[in-house]
Amino acid sequence: MDLVLASYELAKAFPVDERYGLTAQLRRAAVSIPGNIAEGHGRRHTGDYVRHLSIANGSLLELETHVHIALRLGYVSGHAVDEVSGLAARVGQMLARLIAKLELKRPGSRVPGPGPR
Repeated sequence: MDLVLASYELAKAFPVDERYGLTAQLRRAAVSIPGNIAEGHGRRHTGDYVRHLSIANGSLLELETHVHIALRLGYVSGHAVDEVSGLAARVGQMLARLIAKLELKRPGSRVPGPGPR
C-alpha cells in the first residue's frame, strides 16, 4: 500500500492536462498491484493466485514505466522518483519470491486463507 500512496503523491506534481492521461494511467497501475494480489489470494487456488501475482507484476512494470516517462517529460525530479522506484523494487522482489514459492506447490492445490471453500 505504501507504493500506492507514494505513486499518488508523485502524480500530484503532474500537470493538470495529464489528469486523464499519464496521471490516470499511473494511478490505475498502482492500485492494480494490491488489487490483483488480493483477488488472486481470494480465489484460493494456487494457479489462480500465481496468475494474478503475475498480473500484479505486470502492473508494477507498467507503473515503473509511467514514472520514468514522467521523469523524462520533466514532470518530476529524480529525487521524487527515487522513493517510488525503491518501493517498486521491494514489491517486485516480494512478488518474485512469492511466485517462486507458490510454483513449487502442486498445481491446483488450495491457497490457505479465510473464506468459503
